Amino acid sequence: MPQPIGTSSPLESVRPSGASPWPARWICALIFCATLLAYFPALRGGFIWDDAAHITRRDLQSLHGLERIWFDVGATQQYYPLLHSAFWLEHHLFGGSPLGYHLINVLLHAAAACLLGAALRRLAVPGAWLAALLFALHPVCVESVAWIAEQKNTLSTVLYFCAMLAYFRFDEKRRAGWYVLATGIFLAALLTKTVTATLPAALLVIFWWRRGGLRLRRDVAPLLPWFVLGAAAGGLTSWVEGTQVGAAGPDFALTFAQRGLLAGRAVWFYLSRLFWPADLTFIYPRWTLDAGAAWQWLFPAGALILVLALWIRRRWAALAALLFFVGTLFPALGFINVYPFLFSFVADHFQYLACTGVLALAAAGMAAMTARATLWSGRLPAGLLLTALGILTWRQAGMYRDVFTLYEATLIKNPGCWMAHNNLAEALTEAGRPGEAIPHLEKALALRPDYPEAENNLANALTETGRPHEAIPHLKKALGLRTDYPEAENNLGDDLSRLGRIKEAIPHLERALKLQPALAEAHNNMGVALMMSGRSAEGIAELEKALQLKPDYPVARFNLGLARANTGHPHEAVPEFAEAVRLKPDYAAAELNWAINLAVTGKLPEAIPHFERAIELSPRDPTARYVFGRALAQAGRWEEAIPNYEQAVQLNPGFADAHLHLSLALRQVGRLQEADAHRLEAARLNPNHPSGNK
Repeated sequence: MPQPIGTSSPLESVRPSGASPWPARWICALIFCATLLAYFPALRGGFIWDDAAHITRRDLQSLHGLERIWFDVGATQQYYPLLHSAFWLEHHLFGGSPLGYHLINVLLHAAAACLLGAALRRLAVPGAWLAALLFALHPVCVESVAWIAEQKNTLSTVLYFCAMLAYFRFDEKRRAGWYVLATGIFLAALLTKTVTATLPAALLVIFWWRRGGLRLRRDVAPLLPWFVLGAAAGGLTSWVEGTQVGAAGPDFALTFAQRGLLAGRAVWFYLSRLFWPADLTFIYPRWTLDAGAAWQWLFPAGALILVLALWIRRRWAALAALLFFVGTLFPALGFINVYPFLFSFVADHFQYLACTGVLALAAAGMAAMTARATLWSGRLPAGLLLTALGILTWRQAGMYRDVFTLYEATLIKNPGCWMAHNNLAEALTEAGRPGEAIPHLEKALALRPDYPEAENNLANALTETGRPHEAIPHLKKALGLRTDYPEAENNLGDDLSRLGRIKEAIPHLERALKLQPALAEAHNNMGVALMMSGRSAEGIAELEKALQLKPDYPVARFNLGLARANTGHPHEAVPEFAEAVRLKPDYAAAELNWAINLAVTGKLPEAIPHFERAIELSPRDPTARYVFGRALAQAGRWEEAIPNYEQAVQLNPGFADAHLHLSLALRQVGRLQEADAHRLEAARLNPNHPSGNK
């Protein structure tokens, strides 16, 4: 057993030899400044990957939504109600701007580093503030700090160390008030992220190291309720991961031997990234676990040998740090299924809290080696190390600027990452670049053929490039791989509608809505299909339902405007188009229809700026020029109508109606020869037009 450090009494406040002469507040100020500087590129970053699932949805932004965050387990992606309450508050402070979220995350990280330093000072660990600076500036933490969704890590770590410090006070004073406070903070940490359930075990390791042993009544008994709370929170999180997040299925069916191999290899992987933080990436390759491969057993064997060697050589501090590291990592070592195992067994954010133990040991070692050194020989190496780590963190934080930068950087280091190919393609399609998305989706499917999400996304990209007939087989394959896939059912219905196959489309849209009644896109597409089939009242009801579910949905707003106009209510259509443009300022079709309906209701002067804006947004659209000409002609403004008709026929020489109305306008201003030429061209293009031979 380890020899006691000091006495076996409760923890005492001790200033270690060689401690910094600077006041703690100045060191904390330095930590905050250094952290903000190192993470400055992250402050300019946007939203990535599943940030949208964490930033408070519209239906949760009210006080009732806050109530649902706490009492409806399925209301958020994971049941971390304190985390999502923080996001709820941040939404009311920052709205849709990512800067505020990033700033909060960086400040929380700096605060966590300061609290780590305070806890280590409380334990009389040499180099406590150096450990805090190492944690603040180490690039392995970038994933947790630069990724908004990982505020669960930074906030829970702040609460973790607050609970630890409060428990140290209880251990010293043995007063119920400190115990209640520590327990309350620990519960708050659990409600932010359940990796903090490892805190009571960490405290026992600390007491064992400090005192040379553990006593049941003094050390273990007060922490038993914490173990119960942690087990309950961990069980709930595991259930949510398996039933709602998706951590279930063949990819998670690992044998006990495979899980042992995974755990052993993961420990060495994380240690290697701490001591040599090169080639850090967002998604690492997923290992193949083979219990029949002897070399893979070297990892768990090496971990056990290391523990045994530290025990035999009585390196109690190192053993305690290792036990803290492995114990805190335990929820991510493979014995519990978590969704990211689908594409990688390791991730930098998994070791955010755990790495503090190893960094504390490293800092203590550096402090011991430099205790008798001069200023230059002692502190200069530490300063150079911190500078190097800060530079690496700056560079790593730049990867999180946007989804394109992140996934492109990931694919450079992990070209076989099918998920990065898929997610990058999805972002490209959403950005209006579907042609660039298609090769990435084809690569994703080559790497993982049974990938229904990639099949669905490939169909989306094909549809956006005007190839819905090619999209349909991919959607059918997606539904063959995953029968309960409402998005694919919706997209198949949409593509069939685009091809005029309304009777085939409607059952798929009905199936989508049965699977997911709150899918606004399916209500929108059902509304369009019903309108196309002549069921106007039902179609309008579906479009209104889409907007109830998703009020900031410009496409549904536009389609409702079309439905109002097509049923003879242009006055009601105008505000719908206006709202669509407000939601999506570059929405050319909405601008054009806004203008058309203003003109139809006798408001041509108000319509003209919208015609001009529609033409500005879509200068190659002959229809916009043509309808603008029609509106001007109907107002008797023939001279202004003619250039628009001329532009329409230049853009589309086969546009018979544009030729015909250009002919009529030219005749009105006395340009008869030109008028006859366009009339004849209209007749040639469309001999059956009733006005073609007049």
